[in-house]
Amino acid sequence: MIINAQNRIPIKCWATNLEEGAWEQLYNLANLPFAFHHIAIAPDGHVGYGMPIGGVLATTDVVVPNAVGVDIGCGMIAVKSNYHIDNLSSDTLKKIMSEVRKQVPIGFNKHFKRNAEAMPTPDGMTAFNYKIVDKEFENAEKSIGTLGGGNHFIEFQKDTAGYLWIMIHSGSRNLGKQVADYYNDVAKELNSKYFSAVPKKWNLAFLPLDSKKGQEYLLEMRYCVDFALANRMEMMRVIKGIVSDELNAAILVRKSLSYQSSQPSYA
Repeated sequence: MIINAQNRIPIKCWATNLEEGAWEQLYNLANLPFAFHHIAIAPDGHVGYGMPIGGVLATTDVVVPNAVGVDIGCGMIAVKSNYHIDNLSSDTLKKIMSEVRKQVPIGFNKHFKRNAEAMPTPDGMTAFNYKIVDKEFENAEKSIGTLGGGNHFIEFQKDTAGYLWIMIHSGSRNLGKQVADYYNDVAKELNSKYFSAVPKKWNLAFLPLDSKKGQEYLLEMRYCVDFALANRMEMMRVIKGIVSDELNAAILVRKSLSYQSSQPSYA
């Protein structure tokens, strides 16, 4: 369904029964002066902060920290094993799940020790500093390999052929939130100072891409994307080891799938 109404650009909607608040946010997005081509909303769209969860916004020459969101790099990874589910007893599965809970902290919990080896390497060839990443780096070293909360999950699944899969949905933990909150505050301050045409109540403050703060945000945002992926990979490494130990067999990964969100491109 394509909705033009009085919007500057059209909205392409795949959702039904959207909340009124989500529609209001979509109309705001469609009337941003820098919004590009069209706005999209997925079937599971719902109200977010500034823009709907499940919404897609392309921009020209600016970045909107709230549009990227606080869980920068949130995504999924899945691996398929060569182990058939028919050979897996409920008791063994419970043991596996119990061990996963011991080794993979969830919610606000994190590891007691820092894990520098699993951390992605920052880009040292830039003229800008990692203001927030540097500040949060030690905490991030303890947070890597942890699930977090909200809608994040670790699942054991089976495919149509009966083979065991491991799937993880996670993001950039507190690191991403700290980066998002800081640069959103910077954007709000700058937008207010320069009398932005974007109403403050829309919660869509932006940073020009050719500005120092815009480039600093992109740098730190991209590191958070790398951290989120490394976080999933570290959890998967640990869980694969647990599964292999409990099943007394090496898990030969036949296929690995990785989906990464919060990697915006700019027209």
